[in-house]
Amino acid sequence: METPPVNPLGEKNISQPQQQWKKNSQKILDSTTQIRQQPQDPSTELLEGRVSPDPAGQILENLQEIEKLAVGREGDSDKSHGPASEMPEPLQASELWYCPDGSFVKKILIHGHGLDKPKLGSRCRVQVLGFPLGSGLPEGWTELTMGLGPWREETWGELVEKCLESMCQGEEAELQLPGRSGPPVRLKLASFTQGRDSWELEPTEKEALAREERARGTELFRAGNPEGAARCYGRALRLLLTLPPPGSPERTVLHANLAACQLLLGQPHLAAQSCDRVLEREPGHLKALYRRGVAQAALGNLDKATADLKKVLAVDPKNRAAQEELGKVIIQGKKQDAGLAQGLRKMFG
Repeated sequence: METPPVNPLGEKNISQPQQQWKKNSQKILDSTTQIRQQPQDPSTELLEGRVSPDPAGQILENLQEIEKLAVGREGDSDKSHGPASEMPEPLQASELWYCPDGSFVKKILIHGHGLDKPKLGSRCRVQVLGFPLGSGLPEGWTELTMGLGPWREETWGELVEKCLESMCQGEEAELQLPGRSGPPVRLKLASFTQGRDSWELEPTEKEALAREERARGTELFRAGNPEGAARCYGRALRLLLTLPPPGSPERTVLHANLAACQLLLGQPHLAAQSCDRVLEREPGHLKALYRRGVAQAALGNLDKATADLKKVLAVDPKNRAAQEELGKVIIQGKKQDAGLAQGLRKMFG
């Protein structure tokens, strides 16, 4: 098998079909002459029960087909080397972006331009469409400031802020929430001002923003909104985590407050982890010991719950909340032991 000629630039020679066609034509013409000179055997035609076509005529038909094929290849070659404007542009498939925490999926409808994205302090000109009533976001065009404002305190506000952090100017996208029925909501980022990443802030600026978040979180907690308070405490912690060692003492209070929110939200596992962060820094922190005891009781870890609550009462014997919680744990332990004993009697009785 011959290797097709290659030009010095590494591209295939477009004249290959013409050369190959000439070689095939010569072979066919030679074979035509030979066939015409050979005598035909009529017995073969009778055994097959049909009349064989004229070999010379069949080969000439093949010759015409090869000529058409060569012309077609030349036409394709000319098309492939035509101007780029005549080529149809490929359809651009929509892209999906998955939020790292799994809270939503962003489907890009119109790609933006540039590489910059909104940062802390950026004022964003945004079009909001399809968000449910009570989301805290107005329908239509609005201005939102990254990292500031009450619009971030509700669930939808948090999702919008996360989405904006991933968008370029001019981008339009849909937000799809796992498990949520109904049409997706749409978000368009028309423009935004220059902001700063958290690592670009001075330590004093980070601490000031964290104090604002903590104060707002406390207001929301007292107003009966533990979910919004937890978001504020979490944002404050993210700011303080980037400080150089030993870090800010505010982290201890924030983790303790976050644990209280997580207990009210039915997240005892997260509450226990938040209390662990506090007790790593302050082993005798009474609020963290109490809240971890409550969390361990909810998780069914009665021995750990009893140990934490007894530590609280050892320091503060009149702590009514710890006394009541310890009483509940003791009763729950007795029921657990009674159930275990009954199961053993049934097994061995």
